[in-house]
Amino acid sequence: MARQPTSGERPTVKDVAASSGVSATTVSRVLAGNYPVSAETRARVMKAVRELDYVINAQARALGGGGTKTVAFIVHDLVGPAFAYVGQGVEQQATAEGRLCLVCTSHGDPDRELEIVELMREQQAEAVVLVGGGSGNRSYVDRLTQAARALDKSGSRLVLCGRPPLGTDAPATVVEYDNEGGAYAMTSYLISLGHRDIAFLGAGEAGHSTVDGRLRGFERAHEAHHLPMTSHRTSAVTFDRESGYQATRELLARDRKFTAIFAATDVVASGVLVALREAGLRVPEDVSLVGYDDIPLARDLTPELTTVHVDYEELGRTAVRHALNRERHALSQHTMIGTHVIIRDSAGPPPSP
Repeated sequence: MARQPTSGERPTVKDVAASSGVSATTVSRVLAGNYPVSAETRARVMKAVRELDYVINAQARALGGGGTKTVAFIVHDLVGPAFAYVGQGVEQQATAEGRLCLVCTSHGDPDRELEIVELMREQQAEAVVLVGGGSGNRSYVDRLTQAARALDKSGSRLVLCGRPPLGTDAPATVVEYDNEGGAYAMTSYLISLGHRDIAFLGAGEAGHSTVDGRLRGFERAHEAHHLPMTSHRTSAVTFDRESGYQATRELLARDRKFTAIFAATDVVASGVLVALREAGLRVPEDVSLVGYDDIPLARDLTPELTTVHVDYEELGRTAVRHALNRERHALSQHTMIGTHVIIRDSAGPPPSP
C-alpha cells in the first residue's frame, strides 16, 4: 500500500507516484504536459493528485518548460486611474490567453524600470509590458534597446504600451495612442469656441514622451491657426490634483488674461477647478476648463469635464494580444490607437470683454 503523508506533511511527487503506481518521472511528465503520456496513465496520476491534495511547485514546473506562462506589467504606480485601466486591459487579455499577470511598479525611476525588465527576463516572463510615457534620455533609450534585444534572444518580448518606439533596430511591440493628435484636437476645439488666450498646465519634464506629445499638440494647433503662443501660458505640473491646484493659483497671481485652461490630465483638471472656485471664477462662464484621459472622474466633476478620450483598457488588451501572437499580428507590431474630444459642460465661448 502506498505511503500516505502524515498530518502537516506536504505530499511530494514521490507520494503521487506511489499512489498512482507510476514512476516519479512519469508524474513530472504528466504535470508538466511536455511529454506524451497515455490517457489512462494521466487519469491515474491526476486522480492521485486530487486525493492527496498535491500542490504543483510552479517554479519547478516552469523550469521544466511546462509552467504557467506569465506577462509582466510594469507601471509608474498603482494609484493613477489611467494606469489602472491599462492594467485591467493587460490582465483581461493575459487571462484570456491563459497567462498569469504580474504587476510591478517603477515609481517613475528609469533605473528601477530597467532592473525590473531584467528580472522579468530572468524569470522567463513571456512578455514584459512597460506602461505609460517614457524618458527620451539617450542613455536610457540605449539601455532599454539592449534589454529588448536580450528579451528577444530569450524568446520573450518587450512591449511599449502608451509610449513611442525605441527605434527601428529594437525588437519590441509598440501600442501607443495619438497623444499629440488628441491635444491638437482639444486645443483646436477651444480656438473654435473663440479662445485666443489658453493656458496649458502640463509642460513638465523635457524628454518625457507623454508630456512632450501633449505640449506639441497644443503648440501645433496654435501654429495651424496662426496664433502666437507665449511661454508664460504654459506651466510645469506633475500629473496630480495638488499640482493642478498650485499651478492655477500661481497662474492667477501673475496673469488674469487667459480665458481657458487646458489641463494635461483630468486629475490635474480637478485641482484646477478647486483653485478657480476659490478665486471666485465660474466654469465655463468665466474660464473654460478641459482635460485629457476621460477617466470616470471627468463625469463626476461639476460641471462635467470636456476632455480627450483614450481607450486605456483597449490599449492594454491590444498590447498583450499583439505581443503574444506575433506571427498572427506580424504587420501590426506598431499600432496607433486613436483619441477624440468628448464635449461636456466645462468649456464654452470666452466671456464678453
